[in-house]
Amino acid sequence: MTTPDESLRYPIGRFDRDAPLAATDTERHLHTLATFPQHLTELVVPLTAAQLDSPYRPGGWTLRQVVHHLADSHLNAYIRLKWALTEDNPTIKAYHEAAWAELPDGKTADIALSLPLLAAVHTRWVTVGRALTAAEFDRTWYHPDRNFTYTVRQLFAQYDWHSRHHYAHIAYYLGRPFLA
Repeated sequence: MTTPDESLRYPIGRFDRDAPLAATDTERHLHTLATFPQHLTELVVPLTAAQLDSPYRPGGWTLRQVVHHLADSHLNAYIRLKWALTEDNPTIKAYHEAAWAELPDGKTADIALSLPLLAAVHTRWVTVGRALTAAEFDRTWYHPDRNFTYTVRQLFAQYDWHSRHHYAHIAYYLGRPFLA
């Protein structure tokens, strides 16, 4: 049973990192990553400063913080991808996303700084993803805070989910439909 707070925190459900993944899933993940920046931009650019500075749920980040978090998180994920493709099971450097969201650039900066950054990293991410071999999708990296070894394929799945997850937060606040 999902609690009301749980449904507001995870409106599309939690990410299942143990779910089996096939090559066809990866193409869907890459499609989400390719199209997400434009969907997000269309959703948030028309918003007023007051809307951007409103939390999407009680106790949650503001919409502005969510947009900046997406850029921060996806930049980190892109670097993790590069490490996984160029090193043998690297241990990544985790970052404290909640602390980053409280920094001035996360709390007050214009979202126009993060939207093109997110679009650029997604373009590079998808360019790399579409060129990978099956063996490269099986390469790994280790997350020390989660004590878990991820594959490159799981990274693409997780950030497909992460994109839709945070889009859903903003869409929920605005009373709009979520990305499928």
